[in-house]
Amino acid sequence: METLVYTALFAPLVGSLFAALFAMSPKRQMTGVVTSILLFVSFFSSAKVLMHVVEHGEVHIKLMDWIVAGDMYIPFGFNVDAVSAVMMTVVTLVSMVVHIYSNGYMEHDRSFNRFFSYLSAFVFSMMVLVMSDNFLGLFIGWEGVGVCSWLLIGFWYHKEDVGRDVNPSISPSWAANEAFIMNRIADLGMLVGIFLIYWNVGSLQYDKVFEVVPGLDHGLLVMIGIFLFIGAMGKSAQFPMHTWLADAMEGPTPVSALIHAATMVTAGVYLVIRANPLYELIPEVSYFIASLGTFVAIFAASMALVNRDLKRIIAYSTLSQLGYMFAAAGLGAYWVALFHLAAHAFFKALLFLGAGNVMHAMHDELDIFKMGGLKKVMKWTYIYMGVASLALCGIWPLAGFYSKDTILEVAFNEHTYIIWFILWLTAGMTAFYSFRLVFIAFWGDERYKKLGFHPHEVQNYVLWGMLPLGILAVVFGWHKESFMEFVTEMLPAYEMSEHTHHMVATLTVATTLIALGGILLAFRLYSVRLRRDEKVEKSKIYKVLSNQYYIPIFYKNTFSEPYAKLSEIAWKEVDMQVVDATVDGIANIIEESGDAARQAQSGNLSDYLRWIAIGAIALAVLALFAALKS
Repeated sequence: METLVYTALFAPLVGSLFAALFAMSPKRQMTGVVTSILLFVSFFSSAKVLMHVVEHGEVHIKLMDWIVAGDMYIPFGFNVDAVSAVMMTVVTLVSMVVHIYSNGYMEHDRSFNRFFSYLSAFVFSMMVLVMSDNFLGLFIGWEGVGVCSWLLIGFWYHKEDVGRDVNPSISPSWAANEAFIMNRIADLGMLVGIFLIYWNVGSLQYDKVFEVVPGLDHGLLVMIGIFLFIGAMGKSAQFPMHTWLADAMEGPTPVSALIHAATMVTAGVYLVIRANPLYELIPEVSYFIASLGTFVAIFAASMALVNRDLKRIIAYSTLSQLGYMFAAAGLGAYWVALFHLAAHAFFKALLFLGAGNVMHAMHDELDIFKMGGLKKVMKWTYIYMGVASLALCGIWPLAGFYSKDTILEVAFNEHTYIIWFILWLTAGMTAFYSFRLVFIAFWGDERYKKLGFHPHEVQNYVLWGMLPLGILAVVFGWHKESFMEFVTEMLPAYEMSEHTHHMVATLTVATTLIALGGILLAFRLYSVRLRRDEKVEKSKIYKVLSNQYYIPIFYKNTFSEPYAKLSEIAWKEVDMQVVDATVDGIANIIEESGDAARQAQSGNLSDYLRWIAIGAIALAVLALFAALKS
């Protein structure tokens, strides 16, 4: 079993190192093929480990003694339990599909080899994150994911300005830096939480920490929970650290699928699920997590209602669904949060890859208003995105129906009716903006013809590679009970009240009706032709939503520009006028004294005799002075 665990973990690393050998070379197709095969090996090993955990229980492996200094002892090991095994399988499956897809999507990119090196390194970092048996190992993977995301979001760093009709000022380098800096700010909070754990527990091993936390001071537990959640907020793009997520769409579409489906943005949810014994003891923090997640769900959905950018609409839906996951985790239904995380990974990755197909066909155009009628020439992409959108909306019998409905049932069961209502309303908004995208892009008049586009379907092997995600987007929810029985061996079981059991049918009908209502409204408005209302588009609410509530502008005016001006002042007034002037002054003094002293080495005998005489006189004066003093 150890061999399978090591294979699952290190196969992506081997693929990354292999691709790195050819990073600066012209495209070599074998780099894409080899890394994809190694991801399949990792997925197969992860699936075998999952089966072993189902039958025999968790697997714990100590790799080495990592940090041994005085009383500090931190081993480096891996603990594969129900939660880790699920995450490993989901991460490697989605990553494998993304690698296969990237062979077609990136085939003409000049940095083809380098891309696969970064992509596999990203997967390796995520595997370290979910497999580690301690908080510090998790943090290593956490930071590795952050560095790789910076490399991948900014992969097309040479594009200074994307020059689009929508969001024209965002460049890949700017977006990568935004994601990296915002995550580093949040990670400082996470580090403080880890320091507090070690200072008060003396260990960072999950089992030892969670064994001790019930005996710690409640105020201390609240502080630890808050600081750890700050890290989760940054990684999972929760308000107010959310702006980087949509801007990260400047990276290649396979990167968007990987970051926004099963890996980076779900790491924060995984952290809260993993630390459930801690959050069970601090219900006030957990309720804040649920409330913030609920706010983010409707907040992100509202921005997606009016957006025209194909990938950003899907990115906002990711942000909204992360809100659902945090709502479930905050209300104590950790297994439900994990269930929605897994289901969401499949249909969201499928949506992003479908969007990549559309971009490929439309020469990287992202404005859905310039599309229309694409289902005639991209039938399979239309089917994939339609299925994924239905799953996202929570339509029976697709995966999203089972996971999202369960979250709403949890909110109702906890008597948090405001949270339930907001999540219920968000379900209708999700259905509207999802099928607004589908109907505008794939139905109606073929607007792309007037712009000179000639769209076509992608390669067959790419379409076949997307098939596993399409199947899982449909059938994954059918195994809800089995999933619950498996993961609740490690996570707390969540029991619905008798009242909620009686209300399940009513709640399900209510959620289905509002989702269908959103789809029907989108059908009525956009299925025949693109309907635009200038009065609506000029309204204040439309401008507020399309400008993301002016939050990016607020951040720019409040933080970015003042910091840039302060840096300029520090450079011109402090660095150049004080630091550089002091250093240059010292250097000038040394240089001038050296020039003066150099005259003593003129090579002229008369000069040497003169210096000897001066030296003798100076010694005589000193001797006389010493004699008089004594």
